[in-house]
Amino acid sequence: MVRFLYYMVRGISRIHDKLLQINDTSALFLTDKQLHFVVMGLVGMGLLLVIYPLFLALSKKHVLTIAWIYVFTVMVVLSFAIEIGQGITNTGNMDLEDVISGLAGFMLLFFIFAVLRLIFLGIRSLFFPDRE
Repeated sequence: MVRFLYYMVRGISRIHDKLLQINDTSALFLTDKQLHFVVMGLVGMGLLLVIYPLFLALSKKHVLTIAWIYVFTVMVVLSFAIEIGQGITNTGNMDLEDVISGLAGFMLLFFIFAVLRLIFLGIRSLFFPDRE
């Protein structure tokens, strides 16, 4: 886990340094904070332009899929936060396998929930065929 985090931090640092280098050779001369403002704003809007149409299409019949994507995202962030917190405070071992195990637990329980939901909806459609 520590190696993975260092790898990610090194990669982000390289991108950061390259952007600062480009900024220094251009006529913009943005401060570090202004550069963060612009880059993160562009990344966020880029993600929104991809995700919004996807969620719009999914919202017609697949609200559960949207909810799953949201919850999975929160679980990833929470899992990493817990592991990083353990590493910083020395209250446990910071381990990528813990993150994977936690997410696997969520996936298994969600799968069971989805199967039970399908069974329930199937039975309901037998007795109430005009309901969606």
